[in-house]
Parts: sequence; structure tokens; C-alpha cells
Amino acid sequence: MQTETKNDSFKHIADVLTQVAAKTGSDLNGEKITSLLGKCFQALKPEDASKLMALTDLALAGASQYRNIEVTEVRPAVLECDVVRFQNNKEKWVALVGLLDGYPYEIFTGLQDDDEGIVLPKTVTHGKIIKQMNFDGTKRYDFQFENKRGYKTTVEGLSEKFNPEYWNYAKLISGVLRYGMPLEHVVRLVGSLSLKDESINTWKTGVERALKKYIPGIHEEDDNDASEGAGNNVEP
Repeated sequence: MQTETKNDSFKHIADVLTQVAAKTGSDLNGEKITSLLGKCFQALKPEDASKLMALTDLALAGASQYRNIEVTEVRPAVLECDVVRFQNNKEKWVALVGLLDGYPYEIFTGLQDDDEGIVLPKTVTHGKIIKQMNFDGTKRYDFQFENKRGYKTTVEGLSEKFNPEYWNYAKLISGVLRYGMPLEHVVRLVGSLSLKDESINTWKTGVERALKKYIPGIHEEDDNDASEGAGNNVEP
């Protein structure tokens, strides 16, 4: 009976995310979403996977009760973006949080590194995420910002700049954000992940803290107290 319930929850989550992907112009289809979800849940301990699946299923089913938002049929070509820097132990990371009407709509994360990620001037705290079409019909996302003198710089192909594993997790989180799940639930969902790889665990803590800054009533000192000892620091 528990297995049947778990399968129903998994199918419901996959179905909802597939519908959202179709409405928002995502390049993820049902098969890819099911595969990605399966890999995510398989990376967890069985008891953690069950808890996360139940939580996600409940949150998706009740999301409309908490936030009155219409799912945008097609992702706008250009989204405003906040740049949030955080640290995983000794590694410096950056999160690009795409905003729709001031609300997190998608998130891209990667190392602040020339070879394995991107390096941005410390003064850059805002920019735009631009969706582009390649000649072969595939999509890519570029980040554009202005320097102190007003000159624009574009970082092309964010997906090629970041580790594919982190990219896939970020796409999953973005899918939930686009559906309009309340941020409190998104943060709780991310925080409940108990992944086998310690590097991913510290990464997801940084993502959790980056999203908390958009929740009204969450103060920086409260966030620091909650995350004390986690080895993660968030910068604007």
C-alpha cells in the first residue's frame, strides 16, 4: 500500500512539473522530468526520499491556496536578475536569481571560477537573464550586466558554465518556482534534501539561504543564527 501511494505521489509530481514545463516553454519533456526526478530521489536515503516526495506532492497540490499567481504561459525573453554570492566551505559560488514581478522565477548556480563557472565583478549585484535561440533550435540562457561606466557585458551559455549536476538540480528548483509554490515551501523542500555527496549538501544550503532573502519577515541575523556552523556565507 505504501509503495502504491509513493508511486502515485511520484506520478503526480512528474505530471504537474511536465504541465508547468510545457506552459513555460521549458526544454524538459515528461520523459526527462521523470528521469531527473528519479535520479534526485535515488540520491536520497529511502526514508528521506519518502518524506521529500510526500512534502513535494502536498505542496504542489496546495500551492494555489497560499499564493494567488497565474503560471506564465511562456517565459519572458528577458528577466530581471539578482546576483547572490555564497560560500561552500572554501569555494565561492554565485546564484543568479531570475525575477518575475519581483518574485523568484528561476535560479542558476555555479562556481565563481574562470574554468568551472563564471567570475563577475564584485560590484555586480543585478542584471538580466536572456533566453536565446541557437541556430539548431536549442535554447540557451545568457546573463547580461552593466559595469560602472554603463557598458554592457554578456555571459553566454550559462548551462555550459556550470557543473551539469548542479545545473539539473537548479532546473528542478526553477520548475517548482515557476509553478508558484510559496517560497517558504520551496526553502523547506530544498532544506529537506539529504544528498549523499557532501559538496551538494553544502551547495543546497547556500541555495536555501539565497532564496530566504525573498521571504518577508526573514531577517539576516535570523538566517545567520539558523545556519551557524554550516560553512556558508551569503553576500549580496
